Amino acid sequence: MGRVTQFLLGLLGMGLGLAIMLEAGIGVGPWAVFHDGIARVTPLSFGQALVLVGVGVGAMAWFWTGERPGPGTLVNMALIGPSVDVYRGLAIMPSQEAFLPGLLQFVVGLLVVGFATGTYITARFGAGPRDMFMLGLSQKLRWPIRRTRTTMEAVVLLAGVLLGGSVGLGTLAFALLIGPVVQRSLRLFRYAPKPRS
Repeated sequence: MGRVTQFLLGLLGMGLGLAIMLEAGIGVGPWAVFHDGIARVTPLSFGQALVLVGVGVGAMAWFWTGERPGPGTLVNMALIGPSVDVYRGLAIMPSQEAFLPGLLQFVVGLLVVGFATGTYITARFGAGPRDMFMLGLSQKLRWPIRRTRTTMEAVVLLAGVLLGGSVGLGTLAFALLIGPVVQRSLRLFRYAPKPRS
């Protein structure tokens, strides 16, 4: 598989996984809660909040942890959001109302997001801003990916709740499970951080 194909498949997989989780109806991930909270207390829309947070987190990753953006970083921000809308419009996965089917669908979406993350990161066109920060912070603090990602998700979730963002059981599940899934995905693709000069 070529790197460009791998990168694009990873990003489109991220959009697919997010769409699956949104249609599961049991809550959204911590970052979405955070974006929703910002939209509730500012004039920004959800999408505008997502972009603004991405810019801020990307800058923090670059200047604080030394994790540099690549040419794919902007593509990441531009492609994932629209792909979510397309998948939801195509009804790839049904909208769930019952809890158990919703839970099972949410787990499928979470696994897709986790492994899609590993797919696009290891193509090495540059991680998205949130994943840039995760990778840089993991190296800076010498923490494993799962601990770093889980801590990030918990902090963002708390901030989102304080801002009034909506939460559900899926929010907690995502915060606790996405770190281990991403770490397994990176191992599957034999990811090794590039040494910094």
